[in-house]
Amino acid sequence: MKRLFWLGMGVAAGVYATRRASDAAHRLTPAGVGENIADGLRELGAGLGAFGAEVRAGMSARERELTDLVELRTGAALPTYRDALTDGPVSGPRARARRAGA
Repeated sequence: MKRLFWLGMGVAAGVYATRRASDAAHRLTPAGVGENIADGLRELGAGLGAFGAEVRAGMSARERELTDLVELRTGAALPTYRDALTDGPVSGPRARARRAGA
């Protein structure tokens, strides 16, 4: 019974070592290196996306704080971005502001 146990342990250790060695060999091939680089770039892209989302959320919160502060101090409501889009341009799509001296 002891011998059967140790035979099973030896087989399990051999299978484990063989799998680890083949995985290490695969990582050193050009395809394995490419997969590692692709995984790193994928993680970097996800991190940048999360960072951008947090920055946009912070900007939105700060914009709300500033809007509330301006409305509190002036007593007038500020137009929203949607209101600015619906009003349209003053004198056409290519209108320019007049210069101060003109």
